Amino acid sequence: MNCPHVRLDSHPLDDPGYRDRCRDELEAAGVLVLEGFFTPEAVAEVVTASAHREDEAYYATSTHNVYLTPPDPGLPVSHPFNRQVASSKGLLADDQIPAGSPLREVYGDGSFRSFLCSVLGTEAIHPYDDDLSSINIHFAADGRELGWHFDNSSFAVTMLLQAPGSGGHFEYVPAVRDADAGEMGFDRVADVLDGTVEVKRLDFSPGDLVVFRGRNAMHRVTPTVGAVTRMLVVFAFNDRPGVGLSDSASLTFYGRGSARPS
Repeated sequence: MNCPHVRLDSHPLDDPGYRDRCRDELEAAGVLVLEGFFTPEAVAEVVTASAHREDEAYYATSTHNVYLTPPDPGLPVSHPFNRQVASSKGLLADDQIPAGSPLREVYGDGSFRSFLCSVLGTEAIHPYDDDLSSINIHFAADGRELGWHFDNSSFAVTMLLQAPGSGGHFEYVPAVRDADAGEMGFDRVADVLDGTVEVKRLDFSPGDLVVFRGRNAMHRVTPTVGAVTRMLVVFAFNDRPGVGLSDSASLTFYGRGSARPS
């Protein structure tokens, strides 16, 4: 990899030994934090280019269950499957990220993708087959949050760009369910929602890259507090080519339909 935006002195992405250490850490903990992955200059460039565009972001305030599925009318409202939590965030979609952004350069770099494949134990990863989903910048101003949920995908790759003055903490509880086995972990979900289980808090700083397996780990971002908006970039990939959001999902997340790239 030859990218001036990544601290390759600290993160030699092409080195097999480094890849092995990162893979082992992710497998053991379900999360990998690469501190100082982006250079401070690259972080500052992205923040400067994005902060003034917060009013261009699409904001969605909604309630949902932790499985991100429609409620089941055959179950009581109080059942863990139907209990609702709140999420409110704004985001810039992929087609709003400038062509020359450091985010786009790193996202498309072959060494970066090869590194992620090695760490995740997958043969290949692919961008979304639409023009909205691959790179997103999330904004969480004062009072905005991301409610408890599971991810539908097997992994997420994110990087904090700007930390708020207070709040905006990433919290998670590992091994709440086993989605592959069809075990939805209702009792454990109820305990998390009731606040009766130990919650882990993941600390990271602007420029740190985070790889997180959130399919079975329940997680949330607590409300931001103060005048400084929390900014985070999501690098979204699929393990199969040709996967894009449906029109209904595009309307839900972005407020508009998605075109397929030419």
